[in-house]
Amino acid sequence: MTRRPLLGAIALTLMLASGLARADCYDVFGCSDKNLFRLQDLVTGPTCDFLYTMRNAIYAQHGYCFRTQRGIATFGNQGCVSGNVNALGLNRIEQTNAATILKAERMLGCRD
Repeated sequence: MTRRPLLGAIALTLMLASGLARADCYDVFGCSDKNLFRLQDLVTGPTCDFLYTMRNAIYAQHGYCFRTQRGIATFGNQGCVSGNVNALGLNRIEQTNAATILKAERMLGCRD
């Protein structure tokens, strides 16, 4: 067994435990952990697939354990810590952005 995978796993565990998840930033919307996304922007621009990826990336960055084939195929479950989004430690902006994205998905008739 090499030390690199072990060191990577340790670094990921420390990052998740310390709440230093990496946020995605978008030219139009801002960063998912610092800027509130506007519903109007989300329903007039991105595709359903893009919205799905945006929303679930917020969860994945905090160690969400995906249950669906699509989620696992897109993000994987390596290093996941919980299947409960409420236990992930999302900040208020991330929680609001995920809810706003989900609302946009529903308005557009997107399916999981």
